[in-house]
Amino acid sequence: MSVRILSFPCVFVFLLLLSVLTGCQNNKKAEESGLEQKLRISENKRFFMDENGKPFFWLGDTGWLLFSKLDREEAVKYLDDRQKKGFNVVQVMLLHSLSLVDAYGDSALVNKNVATPYIKEGNSLTDSTQYDYWDHIDFVIDEAAKRGIYMAMVPVWGANVKSGRVKRADASTYATWIARRYKDKPNIIWLNGGDIMGTDSTETWKGIGKALKANDPNHLVTFHPFGRRQSSAWFHNEPWMDFNMFQSGHRDYAQDIDSSSLKYGEDNWRYLQDDYARTPIKPTLDGEPSYEGIPHGLHDPKQPLWTADDLRRYGYWSVFAGGSGFTYGNSGVMQMLKPKDTGEAVSYGTKAYWYDAIHAPGASQMIFLKDLMLSKPYFERVPDQSLVAENGEKYDRVIATRGENYAFLYTYTGKNFKVNMGRIKGDKVQASWYNPRDGKSTVIGEFENKGVKEFDPPGEVRNGNDWVLVLGK
Repeated sequence: MSVRILSFPCVFVFLLLLSVLTGCQNNKKAEESGLEQKLRISENKRFFMDENGKPFFWLGDTGWLLFSKLDREEAVKYLDDRQKKGFNVVQVMLLHSLSLVDAYGDSALVNKNVATPYIKEGNSLTDSTQYDYWDHIDFVIDEAAKRGIYMAMVPVWGANVKSGRVKRADASTYATWIARRYKDKPNIIWLNGGDIMGTDSTETWKGIGKALKANDPNHLVTFHPFGRRQSSAWFHNEPWMDFNMFQSGHRDYAQDIDSSSLKYGEDNWRYLQDDYARTPIKPTLDGEPSYEGIPHGLHDPKQPLWTADDLRRYGYWSVFAGGSGFTYGNSGVMQMLKPKDTGEAVSYGTKAYWYDAIHAPGASQMIFLKDLMLSKPYFERVPDQSLVAENGEKYDRVIATRGENYAFLYTYTGKNFKVNMGRIKGDKVQASWYNPRDGKSTVIGEFENKGVKEFDPPGEVRNGNDWVLVLGK
């Protein structure tokens, strides 16, 4: 086995030649995959669709360390599970750190420089000794495509840039290389940034965004921001920015006292209201809420853990407020925790290994949100709080959305609420309760579509007794 390390002046030319060769391979693999549609922005600029105009509801999972922690067999097990549970996007890091090695011990970079990816000579398809870090990523991407899953990839995690270890010119060189390597894969989405403020190293992020879009114009690009922040605050008008993303987690109402943070807190629907009003119009979604199984506020394991109830609330609140999808997260899964991980390798006091954590209740319940949103005419849907006659605060708030002939109203606590009828078509409408925990519907009856009507959700009033009132034919 031999490894070629080039001097810096040769690097860029070498990477361009390499991207052409790998692009040819990628074309063939894309044709053989089960997913051949690149994502597009819908005509009304609010949602995603495939190349045939079919609605695409983003149901994401944060598998951040998938590429570095799992081997091929484990990666397939993870992807099989996420496919069965209805996930169609996995958010993942290409480079969590500059000293990164994968499950096979292969380094991602030469001398911890993003401009010099570590590439083994030879054909990895016929010679296993030539299998390198980037070949492993290729394998996982192709396996995801077979399962209808898009890979939303962060080129380099924000902390590496903030530390100064990633130079601006090197970042653009690297972004050019990865864009050309993966431009022919059908299931790619680019997440610039990575848990970072857009005010930190702004020009580097702009350079990465420009390089990605210039060399891979057919894949969508966004920016994954720091907690309690939204990409639109910095990059909404950037030409490479196709849609917005915000991170609403991970503190609760009582912990959200930092005056430097945006005031929206747990009310992730407020980020949607903000982004929804911006021009030009772009899709937006919650790309990182509080994770299931992680402590409130992240850092103190003695704090209560966020639950499936909380994840459902974040999901329905943000989507009903106008979101183009939602990303679920689980503490054990996002770090792909394994039994061998100890000390600093274990974050936030997590004890559930990834292969157990994938079966957490919230992960199985997210598909019911996706199913509900796709059950009615999708592209005509708008947020409409005028449906709610009287509203509560914090967990008692009811969030409403509608199309021309249907309306959905979500309550997290199961408290009675009043509805202004007549906001959708029809002299009479059928009403039913949709259960976000199991996806089952129960018909209430038919009502005149006028005046104010009070509805009483099933069960006792408590956090997590959530229901969707469905109105329409």
